[in-house]
Amino acid sequence: MPQSARIAAVLGPTNTGKTHYAIERMLGHRTGMIGLPLRLLAREVYDKIVAARGPSVVALITGEERIVPPRAQYWVCTVEAMPEGMGCDFVAIDEIQLCADPERGHVFTDRLMRARGLHETLFLGSDTMRGPISQLVKGCEFVRRERMSQLGYLGSKKLSRMPARSAIVGFSVDNVYAIAELIRRQKGGAAVVMGALSPRTRNAQVELYQNGEVDYLVATDAIGMGLNLDIDHVAFSSLTKFDGRRMRPLQPNELAQIAGRAGRGMRDGTFGTTGDAGQIPDEWAEAICDHRFTPLRKLNWRNPHLRFGSIDTLVNSLEEAPDDPSLVRAREADDLKSLKTLSSEAEVQARASSPQSVQLLWDVCRIPDFRGISHAEHAGLLTVIFKHLHERGTIPQDFVARQIKRIDRTDGDIDTLSKRLAFIRTWTYVAQRRGWVDDEMHWRDTTRAVEDALSDALHARLTQRFVDRRTSVLLRRLKQKEALLAEVNDKGEVTVEGEFVGRLEGFRFRQDATAAGQEAKTLKTASLQALAPHFHLRADRFYNAPDTEIDFTEQGGLMWGEQAVGKLARGDDPMKPRVVAFVDDNAGPDVVQKVERRLQHFIDRKIAALFEPLLNMQRDETLTGLARGFAFQMVEAMGIIPRSQVVDEVKQLDQEARGALRKHGVRFGQFTIFMPLLLKPAPTRLRLVLWSLANDLDVFPEAPPPGLVTVPNDKGTPMQHYTLSGYRTAGARAIRIDMLERLADMVRGEDSRGGFEAKADMLSITGMTLEQFADLMEGLGYRAEKGERAKVKPADQVVTEAPDPSSEAGEGEPVMDAAQEAANPPAAMPDPAEEETPADVAETISDVPDEGVAPVEDEAAQPAEVDDGIPEATEEEILPGESPDAAMAGPEMEVYYTFTWVGNRNRNRGGPRRDAEGGGGRQARGKPKGGGAPKGKGGKPKGKPRGEKSGPRNFESRPQKKDRIDPDNPFAAALMGLKDKS
Repeated sequence: MPQSARIAAVLGPTNTGKTHYAIERMLGHRTGMIGLPLRLLAREVYDKIVAARGPSVVALITGEERIVPPRAQYWVCTVEAMPEGMGCDFVAIDEIQLCADPERGHVFTDRLMRARGLHETLFLGSDTMRGPISQLVKGCEFVRRERMSQLGYLGSKKLSRMPARSAIVGFSVDNVYAIAELIRRQKGGAAVVMGALSPRTRNAQVELYQNGEVDYLVATDAIGMGLNLDIDHVAFSSLTKFDGRRMRPLQPNELAQIAGRAGRGMRDGTFGTTGDAGQIPDEWAEAICDHRFTPLRKLNWRNPHLRFGSIDTLVNSLEEAPDDPSLVRAREADDLKSLKTLSSEAEVQARASSPQSVQLLWDVCRIPDFRGISHAEHAGLLTVIFKHLHERGTIPQDFVARQIKRIDRTDGDIDTLSKRLAFIRTWTYVAQRRGWVDDEMHWRDTTRAVEDALSDALHARLTQRFVDRRTSVLLRRLKQKEALLAEVNDKGEVTVEGEFVGRLEGFRFRQDATAAGQEAKTLKTASLQALAPHFHLRADRFYNAPDTEIDFTEQGGLMWGEQAVGKLARGDDPMKPRVVAFVDDNAGPDVVQKVERRLQHFIDRKIAALFEPLLNMQRDETLTGLARGFAFQMVEAMGIIPRSQVVDEVKQLDQEARGALRKHGVRFGQFTIFMPLLLKPAPTRLRLVLWSLANDLDVFPEAPPPGLVTVPNDKGTPMQHYTLSGYRTAGARAIRIDMLERLADMVRGEDSRGGFEAKADMLSITGMTLEQFADLMEGLGYRAEKGERAKVKPADQVVTEAPDPSSEAGEGEPVMDAAQEAANPPAAMPDPAEEETPADVAETISDVPDEGVAPVEDEAAQPAEVDDGIPEATEEEILPGESPDAAMAGPEMEVYYTFTWVGNRNRNRGGPRRDAEGGGGRQARGKPKGGGAPKGKGGKPKGKPRGEKSGPRNFESRPQKKDRIDPDNPFAAALMGLKDKS
């Protein structure tokens, strides 16, 4: 080294620009080398020099990375990886105070004593190194650099009150993750920086913090080693750390090294504690702020002059004590511990029998334990590597390929990826050793590619777990006090600044349910601010929307398409409900008023259109007297009144009044007074809603599906609900009132006193089976008597002779003769509401238009077949096409019902359900309830017919057999067709 070579120690606290000064000095020389304490910091400095001079002249050498261009002039290295004998013009060692570190201190001490540049050597570090450097480095020049900004102590703060641009320091992986998770929930996210991360992952995480995507950094004490970040405040989550062997308290100079990262350039910084760390003692805090610390007196040292004659000789040379009193022998490092472990194996001792093999064993033992599983596990891997190198000179490619293939996976969580990243670092280190593997460039590129892939995956997992991009972006924009840009797609999904924040349902914002705590508050603030113009635009579009886009639900809701925009509320008049708009308060009163006006217009027009006949009748001034009073009753009942409720009022109406009401579509039915146009599905649905609102119901009854003639009779449902739906309960089912009136017209022509059977048309309009129809008739006040008889079979000829009357009569009852039948025509269906039917009951359904009646989707039941008088087949006389076995089995039987009027007795909610056999109830010959027989064909004649004998009259329990072809019988109809052709 020339006599004029400069050796200087640039000492001072953090944020004095020492590293920047060294880089400038190195670039002033033709060649130079700088040793840095961390791989991360080495990569940062390398990138800076490459930016200044280009990659062709800058080399990077670390334990796991080696970039050496052919014309390299400037070498950026970790301290352990600094090559010796390079003869560079300039050499610098950063963070020289690490000479006192128990683990790595001996490496820094060796560089302090032996690393020199041909023209200039710089040692960068803390003032505490002034004494040891002056003793060990003769002729060293000392340069004092002052901090460019002030450092202040803020005491302890909760994480929730941590200021922005803060770094929270943890001293274990679990602690770092726990803090980052808490900050994500409270502050939107944090970047994570640890020494174990690859440079690629670390740089990506730092970029999140530096570009402002997150305002918080959670890191280990690695940030104290020269990483230059825009940090305003440093908070310690603990004042103790595990140094690899025991938990020990941090010293003031160590705290100062980390706290000094706060403040950048001329900007002041602060430090403090958080969580359970407690307070930093006042004298320590004052020393940190004033940069006054106890000087270092002893530096760790290990003999750099190793002897490789044997393993024992090597161990002894490593354990030699220093001669200088300012040095102290370093404690047993991992490499020495591994050497002792491997030397205890007989095979290793046998292989390490020469200086070259002992040196190879020592090189293998210096592979760092990146995995950190256990010392024994690490020693086992070193043994395998040493055996391969000693036996073959290189590690087999298939062995290396298998190890890397096991690691080359990017699935898994953060811990899994971190372990794989640690494992690949071992093979990255091996690939960097010259001569250890064949095709070194291939394996260096391979391991680097795997590390990069794992680094990217780990960065993604860290960001996904600890960074809520949505909250961080919104917080940043809110702080900038800029207008936030919101977008709403056709599904109502709201994005603010490209981040999903919730959904807009009508005029109400539904925030994303995954947000909680501070995140939820941020989302709400940002979303409502961004959505303000959207509310006004949407209100204008809604106000101009046609009525076809708006509808009401059966529970009183008001919908705009598929979005709820309001609900109906009770008004002063049942036909004039109020509306309540669903609009967020933050949308403003103008939006609320516009939405309410539009909804009120809609429901008013809907009522006017669907209830037009009812409202026209209400406004008709020509209706006077009883007709006008009855019209108001119809309006109050919304178009449907059971006749039993207005018996007296109907009797008082004269024909002129009834005619005036019929002109408005009022139908005076036998069971119900109603307006057929209001039985359509839409008016029915609206009627139920308006009635429910007027009666303050919490749950509104729903209208039956359109098109059903009958629906089940639920005993838990009030009868009024069926009436408002346009149905009348009868037995186990409820029948639509217009169809009931048609049924009444059919029954009116039957003998309800003497009994009658159901016709095919009766079953057809009700869409019921015979058993269901019997239950319905019982619910309407009839007794249904079940019977069986031989089923009519098709034949070529029909016997027209009447059977012997005595064989068909009931028990002791003679068959009604022609005179009796003429004198006693069949009775009409009685009115259950009154015993005497008004004259207008006889009007038929054809007199009133069927417009508005819901379409009937019924399946016509098959009519009951009757005996056509064909004698049964005997064994000798078998019908054509019939097997002898079928003929011998006897006639096939069919079930039929005879219905007889018994009045309103024993009726509950439309009549009780009797068993299949019938029975019970009033006898056919008895009087109806209230006195007087039902009028019609079965009524009692006012005088005796000429030639009729006096005495009691008998009625058979079932109709006589017909002596003519039944037109309802399909077989008989076919026979008639054949006869006509003949």
